[in-house]
Amino acid sequence: MSEEFNEADVNLDEIDFSDLEEKYSVKQPANLLAKYVIVDGAPIAPESKAPMLKKVLTKLFSQCGEVADMFLPTEDEKTKGYLIVEFKNAQSVDLAVKQLNGKKLDVKHRLLVNKLSDVEKYVLNNKNNSSNEFVEPEIPPFQSHGYLKSWLQDPAGRDQFILHHNDVVGVYWNKKQSDPEPVIEPRAHWTSAFMKFSPKGTYLFSMFPNGIQCWGGSDFQRIKRFIHPGVRLIDFSPNENYLVTLSPEPIVLPPDDHPARAEYPFGPENEGHKLVIWDLKTGLPARSFGLPPNLEKSNNMIWPLVKWSHDDKYCARMGPDALAIYDSSDDFQLLEKKLVKIEGIADFEFAPTGVRLSSTKKNDEPEHLLAFYTPELSSNQSAKASVMQIPSKKVIRTVNLIQVNNCKLHWQDQSKLLCVQVDRHTKSKKTVFTNLEIFQITEKGIPVENIELKELVLNFQWEPKGERFVCITDTDVTNDNISIPTNAINFFCPEEANKKSVTDLKHWHLVKKFEKKFCNVISFSPIGRFVIVGSIRKVNGELGFYDFDYDGEKDKDQAKFKFCHANVKSLFNHEYGGLTNIEWESSGRFVACWSSAWKHKAENGYRIYDMVGRLLRNELIDGFREFAWRPRPPTLLTGGDKKKIRKNLKEFSAQFEEQDAMEADAEVRDQILAYRKLMDEWYSWREQIHEKLSSLNLTSHQDSKNNEVIEEIKEEILEEREEIIE
Repeated sequence: MSEEFNEADVNLDEIDFSDLEEKYSVKQPANLLAKYVIVDGAPIAPESKAPMLKKVLTKLFSQCGEVADMFLPTEDEKTKGYLIVEFKNAQSVDLAVKQLNGKKLDVKHRLLVNKLSDVEKYVLNNKNNSSNEFVEPEIPPFQSHGYLKSWLQDPAGRDQFILHHNDVVGVYWNKKQSDPEPVIEPRAHWTSAFMKFSPKGTYLFSMFPNGIQCWGGSDFQRIKRFIHPGVRLIDFSPNENYLVTLSPEPIVLPPDDHPARAEYPFGPENEGHKLVIWDLKTGLPARSFGLPPNLEKSNNMIWPLVKWSHDDKYCARMGPDALAIYDSSDDFQLLEKKLVKIEGIADFEFAPTGVRLSSTKKNDEPEHLLAFYTPELSSNQSAKASVMQIPSKKVIRTVNLIQVNNCKLHWQDQSKLLCVQVDRHTKSKKTVFTNLEIFQITEKGIPVENIELKELVLNFQWEPKGERFVCITDTDVTNDNISIPTNAINFFCPEEANKKSVTDLKHWHLVKKFEKKFCNVISFSPIGRFVIVGSIRKVNGELGFYDFDYDGEKDKDQAKFKFCHANVKSLFNHEYGGLTNIEWESSGRFVACWSSAWKHKAENGYRIYDMVGRLLRNELIDGFREFAWRPRPPTLLTGGDKKKIRKNLKEFSAQFEEQDAMEADAEVRDQILAYRKLMDEWYSWREQIHEKLSSLNLTSHQDSKNNEVIEEIKEEILEEREEIIE
């Protein structure tokens, strides 16, 4: 008798179904999902309003290509907050992901656009995804990098600086005349190009072929890495929130199956771009841009391409006949979703601080201002220098300029003044000269002071925290003999306002002029007063130290300017062969000058001077490349704190002089320490005696309450004279 057939006993794995699968299989069309995008973040609206929402979204996605269909699902008489869009071609899908992913539809809704094929690829075909349940991603443990501003806690208040020679970079403490003290062990191959501190000194950045590395903390640990292949230039926002990088190589995404794709920070929306703005806190790109056609073809790249407002809220970049202003708090979207059309715009600069205009109310926030310049476009359209309010884009002041060769914009560091340096020519165009148009920003109506010079201005710089300025002029532009000095140093000072005057309108006077100079650079101390005017040339460099407020008597030329607060004095002049760079440290106490091997190979090294020009340190180093002071953040001291310090400055000065003497001479240091030890022993012994006397009730007690004060007036005749009165 045959056994009964049981279907459960059949092992299906042993049966070959290949012939049946081949016969009845349905082949999926190639690129079936290539024309679809799935969109999250859409509004959840009542079903009655779905047609209107679909109409709005269709219009939006039609900007990327022709929309074939749109599926907007509903549930419980409401839309579900997502949709699927079908385009006529796959190219429109790429454009939609690039342009609309992350786009704000309104204040509460941001669209997240992805290819539907990516959903299948990453979810349905993910071999590691063995379950349909959500698995929460693993968050890496927090890694502390220590106190990022630890160098500010140095008891002696010393500054740090970088020395970069050959392939070795070291960070050192400044010890004036003594050998610098290493903060960390100097590192070889720390960078493939240059090193750069962030504006407040919190971070140190190094370059490598595939991007940027960020370092910080007391021992300069690596904090983050920013991958941007071929990067050449970097810049920062003023408050260290953002990093800007530029590479000549367009961004190219690695293949999907490439190991580097997982850590690559860019997506399809970044492809082809060269300029990237990074969020320093997250280490991720916040926005990227392609270069305008005029810059793609240019051999001379103007840097920085992105300029910032003082508080990092706005940034802007210039394009042909337009200015693009972005709001960093709105994911770097264009302000009001459109460009600012400015025909022929040639340059622009944000005000370095918030500005309180005469129309600004007491409780209102300071204004964001931006200055820009447009050249002469035709015989009927003059050049213009204008000041614009942000975000309103309202132009609040414009000056028309004629016969203009070029313009440069110079904001005073407190944003109270703006100097527009206008290089002009005569009608014959044979003579070139400069006018200085000074906008008095905080005064009613923003009056403009015009200073007409008969010479061409080569360099201009405002005094920090002041209203005075220095400029270098060429007194003979027709002279081609480079061995004859034709430049002049001009010191300008505003006339003090008359107390009876209703307004504080300022007028500037040339209080001092030094002629027959080779100078071409100006470098003010960050605290003002002291300034270096020097010459950086291929052959012989020169450094001239000047004091704007010399304590001595004024010379005859300056004595006639009774209402100008200035007394200019030349302090020191130093020759420096091969000079390439000048940089002050943040407090204005020291200035470094160096000769870089990146420019030439002769006498490379650095020097450190004090503020009045005394040489403190001179070191020649083969292959020396760069020197950089570590910046400091703005002071936390109030006006009252500063006043108190100035009042007790003599006491502090004595302490500092003692410290300087100890550092400069070991023998003096030993004597001072021995003296302090003896004094400490003396005070300790006295304290012990007082305690012993107190325990025996032998301390002297004087009651001053019942003291009687007797005041005696003694008169003394100094001279006696008799006169007869008729």
